Amino acid sequence: MQTGIGIIGGSGLYSMPGFEVHEERVLETPWGAPSDAYVVGKLAGKEVAFLSRHGRGHRLSPSELNFRANIYGMKMVGVERILSLSAVGSLKEEHKPLDFVLPDQFVDRTRGRVSTFFGEGLVAHISFAHPICPQLAQVAHRAAQAAGITAKLGGTYLCMEGPAFSTLAESKLYRGWGMDVIGMTNLQEAKLAREAEICYTTIAMVTDYDCWHAEHDAVTVNDIIANLMKNAENAAKVVAEAVARMPEARSCKCGAALSHAIITDRKVAPDSTRKKLDLLIGKYFV
Repeated sequence: MQTGIGIIGGSGLYSMPGFEVHEERVLETPWGAPSDAYVVGKLAGKEVAFLSRHGRGHRLSPSELNFRANIYGMKMVGVERILSLSAVGSLKEEHKPLDFVLPDQFVDRTRGRVSTFFGEGLVAHISFAHPICPQLAQVAHRAAQAAGITAKLGGTYLCMEGPAFSTLAESKLYRGWGMDVIGMTNLQEAKLAREAEICYTTIAMVTDYDCWHAEHDAVTVNDIIANLMKNAENAAKVVAEAVARMPEARSCKCGAALSHAIITDRKVAPDSTRKKLDLLIGKYFV
């Protein structure tokens, strides 16, 4: 079964109202196994594929995620658009717990994570000035509004390494930079989705204020878990609305992101690398 819409998030989305599960697909990619099986089915009359980013039961830390396998697996099942749901901390007073933010920029504070499919004799440099698909972000924003959820369109997601949260000095530094939210996963997904010519947007769900906030120390684990549960409920509403509103045609440039990005002379690209990347680059080597 081919599906055009991919959802990356928590495993709770699999049981969302209206989702009809058809199958679970366990895939092996050239970069190893994804975080979990892809749960493929129908939502709002459209084919979708869900992937639990950290594996069901939350088994994988942000630094352990096989980002390449996760995104490549989405390509393998025919996904052209990815809605990525992610719990984040707020770096601005205006982004309150239970609010959603749809960032349009990223800042990378990770260390040594692999975030490209290319290499091994084949070089490509994608354009990444605007890392989020504008058409998909608009769909997600309108879906949040329709679901009655406070959501800001635009902002910057700071991607940190983790798994420990920020020090107070770091949190204050990021606020000084003008960052909006802080998380540990979405930048690598966005880069790889662009290389795979898949539209990508982040739906950042605020669980609490980061440690810069005066009330941070008063927040308990129970408070955060309660917010996580409520955010998961709201995320299900937004996903269902977004899928229902998804236009058939893509009006963005994401589907041709590699058209001017491959630098290596086609005649010298290694056959083994070309074969490995055929799903991504085959149309450019005809």
